[in-house]
Parts: sequence; C-alpha cells; structure tokens
Amino acid sequence: MLKRLLKTNKQKHILKHYRAVAVHSQCPCTAKNDPVYYNRGMDQIRQSAQQSDTKPVQPTSRHEKMDVSTQSTATHDHLHEYAFEMKASNIRYGPGVTREVGWDFKAWNSQKVCVFADPNLAKRDDDSAVNVALQSLSDAGVKFEVFTDIGIEPTSTSFKKAIAFASAGNFDAFLAVGGGSTMDTAKAANLYSTYPVDDFMAYVNPPLGGGLAPPGPLKPLVAIPTTAGTGSETTGIAVFDIEHLKCKTGIAHRALVPTLGIVDPRNTDTMPSYVAASSGFDVLCHALESYTAIKFNKRTPRPQTPMQRPAYQGSNPISDYWSLKSLEMLSDNFELAVKDPSAVDARSQMILASTFAGIGFGNAGCHLCHGMSYPIAGMAHDLHYHPKDYPTDHPMVPHGISVVLTAPAVFKFTASSDPERHIRAAHALGSDTTRLFNSDAGPVLSDRILYFMDSLKMPNGLKAVGYSDNDLDQLVEGALPQQRVLQLSPIPVGRKELRNIYEHSMSVY
Repeated sequence: MLKRLLKTNKQKHILKHYRAVAVHSQCPCTAKNDPVYYNRGMDQIRQSAQQSDTKPVQPTSRHEKMDVSTQSTATHDHLHEYAFEMKASNIRYGPGVTREVGWDFKAWNSQKVCVFADPNLAKRDDDSAVNVALQSLSDAGVKFEVFTDIGIEPTSTSFKKAIAFASAGNFDAFLAVGGGSTMDTAKAANLYSTYPVDDFMAYVNPPLGGGLAPPGPLKPLVAIPTTAGTGSETTGIAVFDIEHLKCKTGIAHRALVPTLGIVDPRNTDTMPSYVAASSGFDVLCHALESYTAIKFNKRTPRPQTPMQRPAYQGSNPISDYWSLKSLEMLSDNFELAVKDPSAVDARSQMILASTFAGIGFGNAGCHLCHGMSYPIAGMAHDLHYHPKDYPTDHPMVPHGISVVLTAPAVFKFTASSDPERHIRAAHALGSDTTRLFNSDAGPVLSDRILYFMDSLKMPNGLKAVGYSDNDLDQLVEGALPQQRVLQLSPIPVGRKELRNIYEHSMSVY
C-alpha cells in the first residue's frame, strides 16, 4: 500500500509522515508497543495522499532547476524513444551585424549567392536590412542575384517559382533577408535546386507528401530575420500553402537548418505594429507548445536509426530551457514592442525571444495551435478578412493570428496532462501562480494568453476573421493531416477533440 501511495502521490509531506512512522516502528519502546501511534501515522499518510491533488501548487521560480531526468519505464521496451538531439543554426546577435554577412560568404569562397529578399524591404531606398546585406556582399566582392517574388504566406506555386530561379542560376550559396516566408522560401529553393525531384510532393511531410529525406547536405544558407516571430533562422522547417487542398503543410528535416542565423535587432525597426503583434503571438505559441508537448521519451515509434529521428522530438530538458526563457522575455517586452515601435530595447528582446523559441520548438516541436492553424490560414482565401498593416490585395489570416486564436482553448484542453508544467508556463508569462490548484492550470494559462490578445487587439476568435459553425467540419478535416505536429500533443486528439477546440475558439473573450 505504501509503495502505491508514494508512486501515485510524489509529495514530500507523504515521505515525511512515512519516515516518522518508520522510525518509531523500529523503536521497541514505541510503535510495536504503541499501536495507537503507528495507526495515527498511517492515517496521516492516507490523508496526505488523498489531499495531494487538491493542495495548492506552489509558485515556481523563474530560475528553477531544470528537470533533466530521462528515466522512464518505457525506455527499455524498444517501442518508445529514449534519446533526443539538438540542432540549431550558429547564431550571431547584435545591432548592426547584418553588415558582416559579406565576410561570411567570402570566407566560404562563395562564387555566386542566391539572395531571397522580402519584396517590400527590397523596394526601400534607406538602410533597410536588404540594402545593408546587398552592400555587404558587394563590399566583399561576392557576386549575387536577387529574387523577390515571395508571397506573404508562401504557396506551392510561389515555392516552385523560387525553385526554378535557384535551379537556373548555378548558385553555390543562399541568403535570405526577410520574415519567415522569405526564409522558408530560401530553404525550399536550396533543397530542390540541390537535389531535384520529379514530384514536388516528394519532400513534403506525410501524409500529404512523401517525406523523402534529403540525400545529403545542402549548400550554405544565411538567414537574416526582419520580424520577431517565426524563429525560422534556427529551424529546419519550411511551411507553405497547398492551394488546391486549402491547407498548410511543410517540409521538415535537419538538413534545412540554416548554416548561420544573423539576428540584428535593428532589422525590426520598420516592422509595423500589427505585424509585430502577430509575429509575437507566433513566438508565444512556439514556446508554449514546445514546452507542453509530449515528452520525448513517451513518443513512439522509436526510430530504427539515428538518421530517422524526426526534427520534432517532443519536450526535452534543453528545449525546455530555451522555451521558458523565451516566455519570460516575451512577458517583459511584448506589449511595449508592439505599442511603441521606438522602444528599441523591447524590440531587441523580442527578436532574441523569437530566436530562443525557435531553438526550443525547432527540436521539441509544436502541437495543436500550429496543427490547427493550417486550415485557418489555408481557407482564408474564401473569407473577407484583411488585417491591419498587411497587404490588402487578398484576404488572409496571418500565421501568428491563426495560431493564437485557438491557444486559449488548446491549453485548457492540454493542462490535465501536466498541470504543474502549464502553471510554470503561466508563471513565466507573468501570471500570479501563488496557491493555485492543479485544476487551475488550464484557466490561469488561458487567461494570461487572453490578456495579451485583448491588450494587443487580436480578433475575438474565429468568427471575427470570418468563420462560422458551418466551417467546423472543414476545419477539422484540414487539421487531421497535420500529424507531424498533432502527434506531439500531450493528449491524443481525433475529430471529436479538434472539433471541440475549434468550437470553443469561435469567440474567446
């Protein structure tokens, strides 16, 4: 009985009462001759066990020791994963480091660089990131050609245009200057031009694509982000729309990770406020999802070889650190960075938080918010939603908005998988977590997300961007193929669970 109590209720106060009973039971002058004391001690153990799930969870320190335990009864059953890997770009951070990029390509003896540039930044005639980077290449004597036909939300069509450009140019290196769309486009162009395939879907994530692994290393790629959100400069993931299916998917492999990420806080100076808000919510969901994802050693199946280990592996001690730190930085800087574009320090911290979250989710993975966001964004072409500060030539739901609209409902749903971890995440985001119960984990984290959404004027749920209850079935069907991320949910999901989350996300305030 005692072993069962200690296994199911790992509370220090239980152990304390047990030790008291054990000490006296070994003493001839007490327990053996005093059954009243022994019975009283055992009653205290039983009472502590019964109360363990209702006692408040103590607040956690932002500098709490990381859980580095990898032990699991599943690690020896040859079915579950037992290891995790960390892969990220080399990162260079600092105001003005964009001007150094020419020296990197010169050091690699690059003969001709394929530059993917954000089309709006490329039109500017000031010291924008694109102009600074191109000047640096020129100063270093490195030849280059520029491609700017990049969509705000890339599609299979826009990817194919970029691939054709890269394939025809005889390039030996790549540079991306822009947001996640630009960096993801460069990754895809690097892959397909280096290792061409007859079927575009060959490299695309299953079940929509073939999931083919790149046969070897790619050419050098430097990624210079100009938004504080995607973290794409650190990851091996390229996301795009498949137009005829009206959903998003991606290509994911460690080979796609950029060789170098140049994180220059000056490059976010020109980012409009609503773009900063949307991008920031992408950071928030990256960090929250990777921190609350299924633990790496509970994931199945175990890969047959290390090369088959997926880029998204589940939460792990190293990713946990980057994700939690990102949440703390976001809590302190997000609102100011959006509301006051001149707040240089806040914007500097947000682009660094984006990189931190990228390292976290780039190895742990995202789960429900991102998996469910793909049909939200993919079906937006049939809506009439035109967000502030974005192009108005077509309807769209920007990526950061599409992921956060379901976040309040998602984390209420996942909280029971690990209440203390969800409370710790809420604490990192600035919530008062004193004397919370396990049952408070979902509501307190959800409320904190809603606080930021309300403060930064996010749409009030799916209805506010044009969806209705009539779209629920189509949204669910669009999310189901996203098994790469859905399977990382700490609680398994199917049609019923997805529909329930979408339904509770129609209105969130």
